[in-house]
Amino acid sequence: MQRLGSGQRLAQLLRNRLVRQNLVLFFGGLVAGIGGFVYHAIAGRVLGPETYGQVAFLIAVYAVGTGPALILIVVLARYTAMLSARGDPGVRSLFVRTVRLIAIPCLFFILLTALFARPIALYAHVGSTIPILILGFSIALIWQVAIPRGILQGIQRFTALSLNLSLELVVRTVVVFGLLRAGYAVSGAMAAVFIGLGFVFCLGIISLRDHFCGVGQRVRLRVMAGFSLTATAGIIGVLVLYNQDVILAKHFLNDHDAGIYGGLNKIGTILYFLTLSVSQVLFPRVVEAVAREQHPGRILLSSAGILSALGACALLVFAVAPSVVVNVLFGPSFRDAIPLVFPVGVIGLALALDNLLVQFFMAVHDRAFVPILALGVVAEGALIFLFHARVGQVVLDVLVALVGLLVLLTVRCYVLLPKLHAESVAEPEPAV
Repeated sequence: MQRLGSGQRLAQLLRNRLVRQNLVLFFGGLVAGIGGFVYHAIAGRVLGPETYGQVAFLIAVYAVGTGPALILIVVLARYTAMLSARGDPGVRSLFVRTVRLIAIPCLFFILLTALFARPIALYAHVGSTIPILILGFSIALIWQVAIPRGILQGIQRFTALSLNLSLELVVRTVVVFGLLRAGYAVSGAMAAVFIGLGFVFCLGIISLRDHFCGVGQRVRLRVMAGFSLTATAGIIGVLVLYNQDVILAKHFLNDHDAGIYGGLNKIGTILYFLTLSVSQVLFPRVVEAVAREQHPGRILLSSAGILSALGACALLVFAVAPSVVVNVLFGPSFRDAIPLVFPVGVIGLALALDNLLVQFFMAVHDRAFVPILALGVVAEGALIFLFHARVGQVVLDVLVALVGLLVLLTVRCYVLLPKLHAESVAEPEPAV
């Protein structure tokens, strides 16, 4: 048999649907990530450290506020993927009814923000309540933005989803430069966030416009309630995994070492976010495969291979040039982090693989992963509580916990795969 050349192999690889979908979403996530860094760089340089600290605080609160949006995306993606696999995704009904439903907590949150804007401004040493009010509107709007994003992921329109994710940060970055140059300071920085969200919400509606022409079937939202609890457990569990170590390190280590570990944590999560697109593609593909009685094991293995390949490239950079990574990201004052760059890269890869399996379990609505994930969270915290004499020891604690969790989740996956059938994901059904 004639062996294929490298060009032919590449062409064959690019014809693979799973690979193409991953590439599309990967580049969208990459642009979004770069846009996020540029946004903070512009704000920091224009405003200076003191005023930028206010922006950093507000963006951190905004990041916490996006938690419900992440859960909503997963819930809608799974529900839409199931309905799509059965013929009619009922996008129009799902979109309109979800927008109306989510509008209630959005309005309540805006009202709450308006009531507590003054105390929050005093606590954060923000000179005006206007940035706080804009923050409240932005958090409410990201909950609405999650609706078209979840539907786009569910019907596997990854090009539109990639544009939605990337253009939010592009618009935010362009707008923040103009508003800061115009002298709007903290209010301008937060207004840029809101404008970026407003733009991609409209873009999401445009991306789904072909589904709004027909009537479609009326969907039932109550059937999503059970899965919402599973999705909440999975998403919060992963969030805690890569955040509690920083909090505990800050408590147990001295200020210098805590700062070094905080920088290392951010380096590790670079690898996690770099490969996040793989799990975003995996999720609806697995739901579709199980619903159609097509075994999802091959999709999971292929996704794990793609994720590992991307992670290996990042690990190679971490191994060859750790000093460059640290100096570019944090500067020479973080030189004590250099020997630990590669180990935290392995942590980032382990976290990414853990998240991939969690997404797989959520896609097939397997609740047995929840206590396993909880055990991993507790083990990580307990190890840091017991062994925290230096930065390297905390790194080892986290590495052991995440690799151990990966082993347990893999075993659970091995046991589960032969048992998967369409009944496993049978909850969402369109109303008659």
